[in-house]
Amino acid sequence: MFDKLKDLNKLRKAQSEIKKQLEQIYVQKESGDTQILVRGDKKIEKLIVDGEEMKELRDLLNDALKEVDKKVEKQMRGQLSEMGLGDIFGGGL
Repeated sequence: MFDKLKDLNKLRKAQSEIKKQLEQIYVQKESGDTQILVRGDKKIEKLIVDGEEMKELRDLLNDALKEVDKKVEKQMRGQLSEMGLGDIFGGGL
């Protein structure tokens, strides 16, 4: 029992470390008068169209991406639960 808890704790620590690493990866793309800066965890940091930062659109896109992640996580939890692995990721995939 304690070995499983240790393994779960290691998995959660590794998950946290990977999340921190993803937040440090950036990709910037440009097309015409449009620029976008995205982090490795799929969060849009900056969106510029015709020289104007589009904060409202950036926030809307980030909200939509967060909602998609939640739905995917819920579906994955259901599938893992069916396989008997429902609690393996604790607070998040």
